[in-house]
Amino acid sequence: MEHQASDMTESLAMDSGEKRLNELGYKQELRREMTLFKTLAISFSTMTLFTGITPLYGSSLLYAGPASLVWGWVVVSFFTWFVGIAMAEICSSFPTTGSLYFWAAHLAGPKWGPFASWCCAWLETIGLIAGIGTQAYAGTQTLQSIILICTGTNKGGGYFAPKWLFLCIYMGLTVIWAVLNTFALEVIAFIDIISIWWQVIGGTVLVIMLPLVALTRQSASYVFTHFEMAESTGITSKGYAVVLSVLVSQYSLYGYDAAAHLTEETRGADKNGPIAILSSIGIISIFGWAYILALTFSIQDPSYLYDVNNETAGAFVPAQILYDAFHGRYNNSAGAIVFLFIIWGSFFFGGLSITTSAARVVYALSRDKGVPFSSIWRKVHPTRKVPANAVWLCAAICIIMGLPILKVNVVFTAITSICTIGWVGGYAVPIFARLVMEEKNFNAGPFYLGRARRPICLVAFLWICYTCSVFLLPTFYPIKWETFNYAPAAVGIGLSLIMLWWVLDARRWFKGPVRNIDIQKNGKV
Repeated sequence: MEHQASDMTESLAMDSGEKRLNELGYKQELRREMTLFKTLAISFSTMTLFTGITPLYGSSLLYAGPASLVWGWVVVSFFTWFVGIAMAEICSSFPTTGSLYFWAAHLAGPKWGPFASWCCAWLETIGLIAGIGTQAYAGTQTLQSIILICTGTNKGGGYFAPKWLFLCIYMGLTVIWAVLNTFALEVIAFIDIISIWWQVIGGTVLVIMLPLVALTRQSASYVFTHFEMAESTGITSKGYAVVLSVLVSQYSLYGYDAAAHLTEETRGADKNGPIAILSSIGIISIFGWAYILALTFSIQDPSYLYDVNNETAGAFVPAQILYDAFHGRYNNSAGAIVFLFIIWGSFFFGGLSITTSAARVVYALSRDKGVPFSSIWRKVHPTRKVPANAVWLCAAICIIMGLPILKVNVVFTAITSICTIGWVGGYAVPIFARLVMEEKNFNAGPFYLGRARRPICLVAFLWICYTCSVFLLPTFYPIKWETFNYAPAAVGIGLSLIMLWWVLDARRWFKGPVRNIDIQKNGKV
């Protein structure tokens, strides 16, 4: 009787997310202290208001002008909701740190589960680690513009950081994120709470203030209807130009799965995980569009933005828009520097959050013996309860990815494409498995789509396939070594090696997520 009473008390005290985790065959190892707000903060920080739009805004505007850029965001936001809703339902049923690849294994069934899990795990891992690189590169690019403006601008003899210094800053950011991620999760959660307010307040002020400060503003007809192709891109097809102009939106509107990576550390994860995913999409959809509109309305001279002799050396279009607005109004660049620093802070917070997510995925995959030397990467720090070794593995790979900065000019294009294809491609596997599985085999959580799941999953899957395809396209013509999109080669080689590993070896021993709790027939653990 006493034993039964003890079991009943423990069951009542157990968090709903932890209970579901035990039912899935995993014991609680990570510290479950994250609230809904903290999880939302990390998820929002991973998507971020500035980090997707800012680095690709200039190229997207160049391809087809403002109209396709502005309305492209609306279209992409619409389809992103299908992906987010499909993932929220799965997250509610499987609140585990392994998230996507764990979902793929269980949804695909015993026959195809291991292969689906393998593909999803490696796509997700590649995407997240490359995601750290995108934040480090774009953050360095923003800091490069800040230094240039602070030291006199390109016209006044300002200092434009050379490639070796650019690489050093890139590496420095990566190391700082790794150091911070080796501390207790409360540190990351606290920083990410600062991040969400930093971006909400800073973004709101920028969106409102920038058009007001600008001496002149573009007309509504220019912003919403003007279409213009640039000869410098070498692209002659209008449709192709529109497709490329929308890349900024497709690159920006993902990362909401960060909430799923933290479900083993979140209270009530079967409910709060889906809420965090959908809330992140809603916030970034509204704020992102407002940010694009603010930048576009505030353009003073569209042709001057890309002039290599302008104040920012034609290297960073948003920096030039800010400089033109504040210097034109106040005859100094202090305001531009302040807002560039706010944008840089967004990259800093975004990189920190993506490092957190990447380390959790590597840890979870290592726990299931899917990474070479898994015993090293699955270790959890005894007191801080964080996967510190996995954090530093991600940082080291990210630094290696950045080394070509010294010789190649298209590193950001390649890393961005690899990040998007891997990260978003990882979403496709569990969503497709959920689409084709028999409904009787699905153990629904609190967030359940019912009959709507099939059309929602179909639209989501097709949209993901389209997104991954367009990031493989050439972005400039004629195709030269200096402008070649290396993503197809990099992704192709990487996935070929992973598939070869599966065929020759991994299929014999990799069975997907490995339970670390024995579940008895009566359902007790």
